[in-house]
Amino acid sequence: MALNIKRPNGTEDVIPKNVHKWHTVEKIARDTAESFGFGEIRFPTFESTDLFLRSVGETTDVVQKEMYTVMAKESKFTLRPEGTAGAIRSMLQNGLLNEALPQRVYYIVSCFRHERPQAGRLREFHQFGLEMAGSSSPAADAEVISLAQTLLNRLGLKNIKLYINSIGCPACRAKYHDTLRTYFSAHKTELCETCQDRLIKNPMRILDCKSPICQEIAKDAPIILDYLCEECSNHFENLKGYLTKLGIEYNVNPKIVRGLDYYTKTVFEFVTTEIGAQGTVCGGGRYDGLIEQLGGQNTPALGFAMGIERLLLVMDKQGCDYLTPKKCDIYFATMGDAALEKAMELSKSLREYGYFAEYDMMNRGLKAQMKYANKIGAAFTLVLGDNELSEGKAKLKEMEKGEETQIALDDKFAAAFEEVYFNKIMDVMETESGDGGLLSFMGGDK
Repeated sequence: MALNIKRPNGTEDVIPKNVHKWHTVEKIARDTAESFGFGEIRFPTFESTDLFLRSVGETTDVVQKEMYTVMAKESKFTLRPEGTAGAIRSMLQNGLLNEALPQRVYYIVSCFRHERPQAGRLREFHQFGLEMAGSSSPAADAEVISLAQTLLNRLGLKNIKLYINSIGCPACRAKYHDTLRTYFSAHKTELCETCQDRLIKNPMRILDCKSPICQEIAKDAPIILDYLCEECSNHFENLKGYLTKLGIEYNVNPKIVRGLDYYTKTVFEFVTTEIGAQGTVCGGGRYDGLIEQLGGQNTPALGFAMGIERLLLVMDKQGCDYLTPKKCDIYFATMGDAALEKAMELSKSLREYGYFAEYDMMNRGLKAQMKYANKIGAAFTLVLGDNELSEGKAKLKEMEKGEETQIALDDKFAAAFEEVYFNKIMDVMETESGDGGLLSFMGGDK
């Protein structure tokens, strides 16, 4: 019978055999952020639509075309299309910006945009993001970029290039907008319909258009770096100096712009060519006016977001390592009801020690149970029948080598198993270099 209800277009399921990949990215992301002094923040999946209208900008594609918005009685709510607006709203509402600055937060969230689904671009996608509020120094920009690169390195990614630019402050950007309007007006009839609208509202967005015709026209457009005021220019030069000091290679790309209106000064991207057109795995920058725009004090801030699905695409493409999925530590093969009850009792004691213990619940025969134990990769098996129960002891079999150890089925069973397990770990450490083999045996988390 065919399944008549399937997941919505542009969404994905993550099934148990693949979830360890997500756990790898999430763990390394959390550990990296916390090593830089960032703490986790959590905020609602949906917010008042006005939050995104004020922060993201009414002229952006996100607001005009991509948001999922619903009416609830007389209130209008939107599923978050990105993380920054919600994080900043939460920081303001909970008084974090009244505490010692800079405030540093990170988050792992799902986001929603109604786009044409393709590889690396989904309608429900997930981001690791972070925000730093309170510092206007280019040293803060360098710190955030350094964190992003550290994370990418720890994930094992290679051939990722960093591109940076400055899009100036509202004052110097206004002059640049006038220059762009003059330039693109000479090609107005050649521009796509969307860019003709952008020409009036936000001409910088034309530089980011995916239309080949608009891209060709934009090749010779004036660049923002020639229009920066002294403060923005000095900020950008200092940033480049800090990145050099940190040993972070970068490329200046004056065509980097942002689809969200809240960005100012520094913008940056980490890009790969290995997953097609959607090659930006991290994008971020500074947004010094956003907090005041949302009702707070004038407070500089910056951050970035990484698409987790895109990170996983690149990691799979490059053959990066993941934490090994947790496997069964011990499987009890049982014969009869009394043996099943004993397996339940022993499993409970082992689980209190943190072990993954399993026993048969499908009424399989002994041969089928052992086949199942092999299939799930159980490290040890223990057969329980009438003889074992009457003698109060059984043979614990280490599956990889076939070695057997007699073990008592009493209240010290869990402690005795732990000793055997520990000896196995020592053997693995002695025979395998590094911790790959150890992680493989331990299921990645013991």
